[in-house]
Amino acid sequence: MTTRTLLVVLAVVVVVALLLVGPLVGTYNRLVSLNQQVERAQADLEAQYQRRFDLIPNLVASTRGFLQQERAIFDTIAQARTRYAGAPAGSPERVEAANQLESALTRLLVIVENYPVLRSSEVVQRLMTDLASTENEIAAARRAYNEVVREYNSQIKTVPTVLVAGLLGFRERAFFTAAPEAQQAPKVDLTVPTPTPRR
Repeated sequence: MTTRTLLVVLAVVVVVALLLVGPLVGTYNRLVSLNQQVERAQADLEAQYQRRFDLIPNLVASTRGFLQQERAIFDTIAQARTRYAGAPAGSPERVEAANQLESALTRLLVIVENYPVLRSSEVVQRLMTDLASTENEIAAARRAYNEVVREYNSQIKTVPTVLVAGLLGFRERAFFTAAPEAQQAPKVDLTVPTPTPRR
């Protein structure tokens, strides 16, 4: 075999190897890229769930505290009025009830001065807005994740990729399907515990 023939055979082998290995490398790189997109979409989805888990208790606690403050004043006013109406005129009980009512009204006026519009509804509105926003972000992240998973799964099932995907360690990814209880917006309890009467 001459040197020229050897070079031609070697060139043919290199071209065939490139024709075989080139698509394999391209397929591998495409699958790695898609797999990374799935991982990123999954991380985004988990971040939104974490946001929900962090947001709800904090907002509920602050809302409940605000509602508790107002409710305590209204309860004090109602109790003072009842005590005042039930006490004999001029009695120490009636004076104490009047002082209690005046003190509660003063606190209520301070709240009204600091918050010209009664804020309880605003706080609850903010809570509901934040929860709705979080639920929308979760739904969007879930859709984005499932779309990337669909693209990835389609890619590893198509010919010729299917022939090498298994050999390269790429497996089908599961779609995100929420459990029935997770598909509903979380229930938020804003009831304020009734204060226990003092003895």
